[in-house]
Amino acid sequence: MFKRESRPAPDQIEVIIGPRATFSGQLRCDASIRLDGTVEGGVIETPGNVLITESGRVMCDIEARTVSIAGAYKGTIRAERVELLEGGRLWGTINVRSFLLDEGAHFQGELIMQDEQPEEPLLVPRPPAGEQIPMEDLGGGRSSEGK
Repeated sequence: MFKRESRPAPDQIEVIIGPRATFSGQLRCDASIRLDGTVEGGVIETPGNVLITESGRVMCDIEARTVSIAGAYKGTIRAERVELLEGGRLWGTINVRSFLLDEGAHFQGELIMQDEQPEEPLLVPRPPAGEQIPMEDLGGGRSSEGK
């Protein structure tokens, strides 16, 4: 079973947008960010975590290690992990390696799961230039020999 104990440990929060504050623009920080208020447009970038609390209303793009959403979010997220917590609402595109969706959360959008090396499982590798492809490898079950 999946347990909440597997969540990453929070680091120190240095930036807080309070519940009565509104922010618009570009926010860069080296530590974690807590959003209790409203963010209207712009970009948030941090190597730390972003926490959108129950009172948070965020409409911007986010790039962070972990993004936890208990409030409302609309935009594009690039992160190692996104947690859409109970009561959280998310509209947009998420590019992540790990995604947690709690019961009672709402998600509408696109989820793109990233891996160390993206691979295209449906592409067949091409033979090197000049190499002949044997007829029996084409699946026809016939050979041109002996005709």
